[in-house]
Amino acid sequence: QVQLVESGGGLVQAGGSLRLSCAASGRTFSTSAMGWFRHAPGKEREFVSAINWSGGDTYAADSVKGRFTIFRDNAKNTVYLQMNSLKPEDTAVYYCAARAGSSYYIASRVPDEYDYWGQGTQVIVSS
Repeated sequence: QVQLVESGGGLVQAGGSLRLSCAASGRTFSTSAMGWFRHAPGKEREFVSAINWSGGDTYAADSVKGRFTIFRDNAKNTVYLQMNSLKPEDTAVYYCAARAGSSYYIASRVPDEYDYWGQGTQVIVSS
């Protein structure tokens, strides 16, 4: 059993910043790739960013590239999403996810390649 707990969401004005955290327990976190996804009302779940096992290989969606940064601290079993220059269209519930299986260490943009999911943290960006 793997548990992922997101935190750091909230209400912020357009142009502001938030840092989301995802704390993991129940498995060997240091060798697992992690991802962030978001789900807005009436929209499909959307890839945001991903990071490989070591933190040396990262990916970001075009919609957030240059504004969001993913990084991890394996000693704390935590992955972060630093969100800058926030826009109203960034409003969503943000979820972290972890990979398992034979490709557990490789970053992925595909939701169904992740095996464990947190409960989400809400981000609201006002105009």
